[in-house]
Amino acid sequence: MAAQHHSHPQPVATFSSREFAHDLAGVKRAAQEGPVFITDRGTPTYALMKIEDFRRLANSGAPARSFLEVMDALPGTAGIEFEPPRLEGLVKPADLDD
Repeated sequence: MAAQHHSHPQPVATFSSREFAHDLAGVKRAAQEGPVFITDRGTPTYALMKIEDFRRLANSGAPARSFLEVMDALPGTAGIEFEPPRLEGLVKPADLDD
């Protein structure tokens, strides 16, 4: 089966946790073709893939942006000055003398 390239890779095979435990070599062979899902009670809970594929996926996303960068990117919000008021008197320093 040819590997599919989606933003969320589709599994080439699915194994139950029990099958995974009893046939690790077979699961690893399947993972050579693409992601393998391991299920727990029928629900996919883990994905096994080649390390090269994992690294490619981990590095393929856009760099992380701060909350301020995300807000500035919204239409009509660039350049808005926001200075929240300081919250005074809500927090008391801990008394460590006891």
